[in-house]
Amino acid sequence: MKGSSEKSCLFSCIIFVTSILKFIAMQKILKYSRNFYVLATLFFLFWMIFIDSNNLVNQIRLSKKLWDLEDQKEFYQERKVQIKAEREELMSNPELLEKFARERYFMKKQTEDLYVIVEK
Repeated sequence: MKGSSEKSCLFSCIIFVTSILKFIAMQKILKYSRNFYVLATLFFLFWMIFIDSNNLVNQIRLSKKLWDLEDQKEFYQERKVQIKAEREELMSNPELLEKFARERYFMKKQTEDLYVIVEK
């Protein structure tokens, strides 16, 4: 019996000490919460992070979109260089130009017949 009463006393002392620490922490929070500058700063941060049209969520979304668009820009610039090289090659070689026109646009000479086979 003596051991259980000591344990309950120790337990109640621990609860008492933690409640005092919580009270002191709450007093510090209340002390700072009465300060106008702290309240104004907290309101400003809340406003900028959650409410403003340029809030943090929108900024992150726009940054991701910007990175995606920069990747697309790089891809299309590389593709543009490749197409220019192919165009120069086509324009410099008449046989290659004729082959390209026949394959891509199904062009033919006056005396030829063209048959297109479509695979399903």
